[in-house]
Amino acid sequence: MSRRREIAFTIAISFAWLTAMAAPSAPRPVVTIAQGALAGRTDAQGVRSFKGIPYAQPPVGRLRWRPPVAARGWKGVRDAGHFGASCIQPPWPANSIYDDRIPNFSEDCLFLNVWAPAHARKAPVIVWIYGGGYVFGSTWEPYYDGRNFAAHGVVFVSMNYRLGALGWLALPALSAESPHGVSGNYGLLDQIAALKWVKRNVAAFGGDPDNVTIMGESSGGVSVSYLLASPLARGLFAKAIGESLGIASVPELKKADHGLPAAEAIGTRIAKDLHTTSLAGLRAMEATKLNDAALEAGYDPAGTVDGWALPRQVVDILDLKEEARVPVLMGFNAGEIQTLPGFLPPLPSSSAVYARKIRARYGDLAPEFLRLYPPADVRTSMMDAERDAIFAWAAERIVRDEAALGEPSYLYFFDHGYPAARAEGLRAFHASEIPYVFGRIGPNAPHLANWPRAQGPAEEALSRAMISYWTSFARTGIPKAAGDPNWPPFAPHESYMRFAAKPEVATRLMPGMYKLTEEVVRRRRRAGDQQWGTNIGVAAPVLPPPR
Repeated sequence: MSRRREIAFTIAISFAWLTAMAAPSAPRPVVTIAQGALAGRTDAQGVRSFKGIPYAQPPVGRLRWRPPVAARGWKGVRDAGHFGASCIQPPWPANSIYDDRIPNFSEDCLFLNVWAPAHARKAPVIVWIYGGGYVFGSTWEPYYDGRNFAAHGVVFVSMNYRLGALGWLALPALSAESPHGVSGNYGLLDQIAALKWVKRNVAAFGGDPDNVTIMGESSGGVSVSYLLASPLARGLFAKAIGESLGIASVPELKKADHGLPAAEAIGTRIAKDLHTTSLAGLRAMEATKLNDAALEAGYDPAGTVDGWALPRQVVDILDLKEEARVPVLMGFNAGEIQTLPGFLPPLPSSSAVYARKIRARYGDLAPEFLRLYPPADVRTSMMDAERDAIFAWAAERIVRDEAALGEPSYLYFFDHGYPAARAEGLRAFHASEIPYVFGRIGPNAPHLANWPRAQGPAEEALSRAMISYWTSFARTGIPKAAGDPNWPPFAPHESYMRFAAKPEVATRLMPGMYKLTEEVVRRRRRAGDQQWGTNIGVAAPVLPPPR
């Protein structure tokens, strides 16, 4: 830098600093909750935000792999102007569309954030649960900013929860020290603890503790299904939104079932691979090293049927009508598998081989499978079959069952393409609805580095409609958007909303899809030795015959 440019640069910086010092600082909103006082921020639209609020004590040392303990209070006014640390997780691959470049990780991560309208009183509340396969995720991510929900009159809350082995591992020794004789599900217990915090404290931000909607996407949507199923979450929410969720079989705590080892057996194998089988040794391991080593050893975090937090498989709870009876809004995306290549098994070399494998695996159901997922384009058919068996069936199953209980229940299908995504060969890929739902559309909206940016008047209009439907549902249990079609409930005509170029009402989504998947799942559940929600199409085990 030349001497002249250096002097000019120094003068400019000094002037900016003096101007900032001379300008009156905006008053910081202060809210007092049970733990103490919080100083947040107010943006140009009057939305108040309070970030990095501890809802549970740091789960470190002897608190690692234990249910969350409510956070202690503090003296004075706590600065709530910044996000807390994200939970321990590996980095996304640098070329992943989901690479979020989270800056700060810690085992001390059980924080939540609140965005609230100015002068809110008895406002509806949405509690957001992020996705990421229980391996990745953080409230820090730019698409999860709650200000646009607050601008629509909603108090919006997001929370971190434990991930990977630190959040979901089950072990016999952990079960032995539990008063309930269980282990695993610590991430789920974190979510329940956060909901209890909301129940106690959200009124201080202007929210209505009796009008809370849980909302999650991907594994966050799976968490929504767990919360619907968990008796520990009863009374903590009044509605549920699930985006691209699944209700696949998960391990039972102590016994092998449905083609899966017992959760404690999985944990025992992982501990052996870590060369530290004692609890003291595992708790002494550095958190990142432990989590990464468990993932490298093949640990796949998921919920555990433990008879306490998750009493049964979610689909069994639905069959027994033991789920929370609340209004629901559920849906999935047309191109879910496009950005999830790990979900696809090795593809057959030809259409003929594909058809032969399907007939060998699906028996009497093969003709219907091949009608829905024909051999002409094997890759597309397998992506559609995976999408439907994992995401589509789960969304429709929950909507159908809640509708049968008399609850207002709404189904959507996100089938939207936009220029930047099309340029990369993508349409309605997994999670692509999130920027629309959060109103993070346009050239100035923060976004992930590899994510194709959506912008333009048509994209903004679709986003306005979706955030209006979502916030209306949270407010009243009925999704409405001014100037857009009324969204009919699923029952009695199997109605749904298709989000394409604009919202469109339709009926009977993908005829035959639900019936086929329901029969496949029914037979696998009856057999007792086959998973569901996985091993699909050419990777499926031989399906049991009809009874």
